[in-house]
Amino acid sequence: MNLVRKFAWPVIGLAAILFSVYGLYHELHGLSAHDFVESLKAVSLKGWMLAGCATLAAYAALAAYDHLALEHLGHRISLWFITICSFTAYALSHTVGASVFSGAVVRYRAYGSKGLSVGETGVLVAFCSFTFLLGTLMLAAIVLLIEPEITARFAAFLPIGASLSTGLIILALITLYVVGSLVGFQPLKTRWFQLEYPKPSLALRQLLIAPVELIAAAAIIYFALPEAGNPGYMVILGVFLASFSAALLSHAPGGLGVLELVFIAGLPEMDPAGVLAALAIFRLFYLIVPFFFALLVVIVFEHSQFLAGRQAGSGRKRDE
Repeated sequence: MNLVRKFAWPVIGLAAILFSVYGLYHELHGLSAHDFVESLKAVSLKGWMLAGCATLAAYAALAAYDHLALEHLGHRISLWFITICSFTAYALSHTVGASVFSGAVVRYRAYGSKGLSVGETGVLVAFCSFTFLLGTLMLAAIVLLIEPEITARFAAFLPIGASLSTGLIILALITLYVVGSLVGFQPLKTRWFQLEYPKPSLALRQLLIAPVELIAAAAIIYFALPEAGNPGYMVILGVFLASFSAALLSHAPGGLGVLELVFIAGLPEMDPAGVLAALAIFRLFYLIVPFFFALLVVIVFEHSQFLAGRQAGSGRKRDE
């Protein structure tokens, strides 16, 4: 059983990558490297700069996820430390894959040095994951209500009425969550930790902050896309929610192939080379550059912890 658990997610991730590569081959078999390079060159300086600003906004929102979770737990940690820890956890988990587990390891190592227990770290990770889910559902509902025909891009057999009813049901569930916070429903208990409803003021801030990261992340791609055939930001946001969710569920490192396949399938009216160029810029700003900065942060943090541990050990020896 342990062997199955150890290799299950890597196998699922690899299968998702292979399936996506196969699908992309059929979608892009007529695309040349020259077309892709030309599409990258066609992105304006303004587009690059706006994409960079959107990246900063996305990671700032992710730091706010951690800040809300720590406030829920009753811990006061410096905003600078929270920002660096959150950035490192998300930058590594987005790229490595299995984001919940890889992000939990980073957070336990960092927040553990500030006094958080294993159980509290588990609650923090669950809270952040739920905040992300809350933002995804809220934005999905808004997109379905404003652009109900978007479902036809992935499932042509679904009627527009299905989009509208689904959007309303999602909003009703979110409302139930807020009511649960106001009324004080019983906490969710598991073997490892107890997850309580946040106080109403915290739940309302979740609703405000949760969508920001996804709005900004989708904007990275939107600003890098060509104008020709561009269906508008709301459609891009909806396609991004579908592709990003599929990439996370696939557990493929960085959602490699999965993100591209779903995005290209969801934008049939656009030039695939332009879509790929925009996704390459997204990967550069949102995944690759943050990943290398995160590795640097981990090296500096572990070095400081090593020196602190050695200094503490030397102090104990002198006392003896």
